[in-house]
Amino acid sequence: MVQLALYKGRGSLGNALIRWWTKSEYSHCEVVALSQYGYSSSIRDGGVRMKRIDWNPEHWDFIELPWADIGCVTELYVKTAGEPYGYWDLLTRQIFNRPGDAPGWFCSEWCAAALGFASPQIYSPALLAQACRMRNAE
Repeated sequence: MVQLALYKGRGSLGNALIRWWTKSEYSHCEVVALSQYGYSSSIRDGGVRMKRIDWNPEHWDFIELPWADIGCVTELYVKTAGEPYGYWDLLTRQIFNRPGDAPGWFCSEWCAAALGFASPQIYSPALLAQACRMRNAE
């Protein structure tokens, strides 16, 4: 089973800015596979990584993704592990709404790509959650 985990905890000032800018309760996302492991790109961890996470339900919401392929998630992880956090794409795509695909990944971009969404740079955590819920309803 694959899930999308959405961080709604207080977090840092950066988390608060992302929630404010996106008008959402979510500031980070992870693709969850094998129950305890999150796959994403993280500012705190310096980029793309797989990490065992204590999923405190007070801080995280989950969306089950029965259509998601764990093989695609792990394949993208193998190709991108250790790549840097995508600060430039985060600024150009999410804040200034300009085209671009700079090196590195931000969290929702990586998760959207792992889940097979086209143009993954357009997704914020909230928009990705909405897209996943819509796909679940199909």
